[in-house]
Amino acid sequence: MSSKPSTSRAGNAEVKVKKGPSPLVKAYLILYNAVQVVGWSYMLYQLFAFYTIDKQEKLSLWEYLKWTVMIFQNLAVLEIFHAASGIVPSNVVITTFQVFSRVMVVCGVVWATPTGQVSPGLPLALLAWCITEIIRYGYYALSLLNAVPHLLVWFRYTTFIVLYPIGVTGELLCFYWAQSYVRETKLWSVEMPNPWNFTFSYFYFLWIVMLGYIPIFPHLYLHMFAQRKKILGGGGNKKKQ
Repeated sequence: MSSKPSTSRAGNAEVKVKKGPSPLVKAYLILYNAVQVVGWSYMLYQLFAFYTIDKQEKLSLWEYLKWTVMIFQNLAVLEIFHAASGIVPSNVVITTFQVFSRVMVVCGVVWATPTGQVSPGLPLALLAWCITEIIRYGYYALSLLNAVPHLLVWFRYTTFIVLYPIGVTGELLCFYWAQSYVRETKLWSVEMPNPWNFTFSYFYFLWIVMLGYIPIFPHLYLHMFAQRKKILGGGGNKKKQ
């Protein structure tokens, strides 16, 4: 038998691979990224307004913008499903760690502990997150429209050099400030004896997460440098990763 049918099927498969997301999925992704751009832009405005325009004295920074942080950071959990379902070409493991670490800081540390809410790391983390996410989501949204300006590409693969270490420093400071409260109150810990014959220390869990930054942060940071070299380094394929 001729091999033409199988060749045709292979060609069709190749067309499907290059076709990209369906119009409905594409519209959803554009909307998702646009909403995130608006949300993080508003959060950045709140961050500067807290220290300049409003000059809050009665409210803490967390009390001032906690609902904006909670909504738009937790909305990023959808990105794990985006990667797992294949509608975006992101690495599921890297995406899960990045989203989990942020949600952990917001919900498991700052929201859960009064000490985390006054950590000097909170404004550092928020500043780095806001600028990073405005650039990142804007880049993704415009990529779907095939309208990314070169300046935005440069920002996407350059600003991380400074913002990533600042963000990680802020996150770790939030963890460190929270751990004393968790140790004293035994927050979310389970001690023996109990009906389940199970013990869990949230205090030690926080330290495990903090120590996990040691091997993971350099890997992610170097990965971004590799991406930067691929996209901005000249030559080779400059398609969006």
